[in-house]
Amino acid sequence: MNNSEFYEALELLEKEKGIKKEYMLEKIKAAIIAAVKKERNLDMQPENIDAEFDEAKRKVRFFVRKEVVDEVVNPQTQIYVEEAKKISKKYKSGDTAEVNLDTKNFGRIAAKVGKNVIVQGINEAVYGSLAQEFTEKQGEIVTGVVERIDLRNRAAVLSVGRYEMMLPVREMIPREVISEGNSLKVYVADVTKKENAKGKVYDEVILSRKHPGLVRRLFELEVPEIADGTVEVMSVAREAGSRTKIAVMSNDADVDPVGACIGPKRSRISNIIEEIKGEKIDIIKYNSDPALFVSAALSPAVVLSAEADEKKKTCSVIVSDDQLSLAIGKEGQNARLAAKLTGWRIDIKSQSQAESEAAEAVEAAETETPAEELE
Repeated sequence: MNNSEFYEALELLEKEKGIKKEYMLEKIKAAIIAAVKKERNLDMQPENIDAEFDEAKRKVRFFVRKEVVDEVVNPQTQIYVEEAKKISKKYKSGDTAEVNLDTKNFGRIAAKVGKNVIVQGINEAVYGSLAQEFTEKQGEIVTGVVERIDLRNRAAVLSVGRYEMMLPVREMIPREVISEGNSLKVYVADVTKKENAKGKVYDEVILSRKHPGLVRRLFELEVPEIADGTVEVMSVAREAGSRTKIAVMSNDADVDPVGACIGPKRSRISNIIEEIKGEKIDIIKYNSDPALFVSAALSPAVVLSAEADEKKKTCSVIVSDDQLSLAIGKEGQNARLAAKLTGWRIDIKSQSQAESEAAEAVEAAETETPAEELE
């Protein structure tokens, strides 16, 4: 690689991966120092080996600093006055001369050392900038294009901006079919530190299609009233691929929060359902009264009565007999999502069950013998 190609490669790295040239030049300098010391078995301080980059003239120069002396004791760190003057007539005994290095003559081992340092520098820059960028995007939606399906790691490899990132199967919507070329909206769930088999710590960005935050952000994108703060999303409970419940409230008495989320001719809710592959969505009007909020959260079931225990944070709910299975839902899903949405433990009973228990309680009270009659 000539000097012009060297600078072009740095510019390409900066353009495609966002790695600053200054950063890479420092890494390359470190690589050359490592290569020189390895190849020539130099016993000197790193600061005695240096590099000079002239981007304007597309030139690169590597050199070793040596003390100019009349009598050389250590040829690695010293140079005769006569030899130094061949480099520059200005050198005299006691000066420090810069002796150019010919990097073309580095051996295979030195080249490998240099290459490894450079590759490591690129990786550190890529993952460092990735972690910084996506830490700022945590809790947001980004769009990626599926580049390929990685069967070994059970993940889809997405191109997100200038990065390639993994969307693991565990974070996909169940039963969703993902193919190469698909454009997907994904939620940046977390940026965490992990350790590989060699003990090296690295940053990992967790992308998700099943996180409840994805639905919350989709509503913010689709509903202008949420974006401008007129309508607020109070909570979201989700079982991805099946059903989501979302609680909303309005800060404007003239704006219906549920209607705003549904949109004209169901346009807004339809766009969101399409994005999450047909998942059912229940939009619940938030209420500061726990009993009323729990009752609404059990929709589509109709609640006859609800009584909240603030101390235990439980809510006892009674529904008509024909509404019981609807209130509980298939495999308990409706009740489970309502509990997640409200943050309350919900005890659901049918009307006949509640009446029977009430009658049994009255009967027990009537037949109970007062303690004083036993004396």
